[in-house]
Amino acid sequence: MEQVLLFLSALRENNSRVWFDKNRKWYDESRDKMLFVTEVLINEVRKFDPEIPVMDPKDCLFRIFRDVRFSGDKRPYKTNMGSFIARGGRKSPGAGYYFHVEPGECFAGGGIYMPEAEPLRAIRQHIFENPGQYRDIVFDAEFKRLFPDVYGNKLKTAPKGFPKDFEYINLLKNTSYAFGAKIDDGIVAGEDYFEKILEIFRKISKINLFLNEALRKNF
Repeated sequence: MEQVLLFLSALRENNSRVWFDKNRKWYDESRDKMLFVTEVLINEVRKFDPEIPVMDPKDCLFRIFRDVRFSGDKRPYKTNMGSFIARGGRKSPGAGYYFHVEPGECFAGGGIYMPEAEPLRAIRQHIFENPGQYRDIVFDAEFKRLFPDVYGNKLKTAPKGFPKDFEYINLLKNTSYAFGAKIDDGIVAGEDYFEKILEIFRKISKINLFLNEALRKNF
């Protein structure tokens, strides 16, 4: 993965279509490496998460091209690469496994990031009905070591439709139920990358099964 990090570092310094076109081969080689890693991870994740089907890694890898139509930032390319492994690939509305490659900002994790209103309510309802099961997962010592915080914003008050005096109301205030663990660039570029990312994904699998159960019950 070292060449992917080097490419993204260069792209960060030269984020233009002219430079990108001149270095299209370098990009293609980096993309192929990401697809290879994604395919290996799909096959490995399927060993401990039966909900992950046989998939084309291209369906999981996010595009590097930015949508600048409504943005003040007109840089044409993202300076990261990432794949979301879930039923339905990167467009999945459910919980899955994500790995992110960006110089100085590499991480892996999963869950559900910024779900729509109805799926979010379903997740909150599932936690409300099963707080012990949820707490056993997210407050497990090893889980907390890898994922000390939930990604995203939190409501300041109880979400609509839930009692304010619920003992674990803070668990329902999240607007995302996503978790991530930073990975040092040296690990990403080295031989232990797969081992590290799969360690993270195995821990994420329990929360993914819980979140997807919430969605199955309500949709």
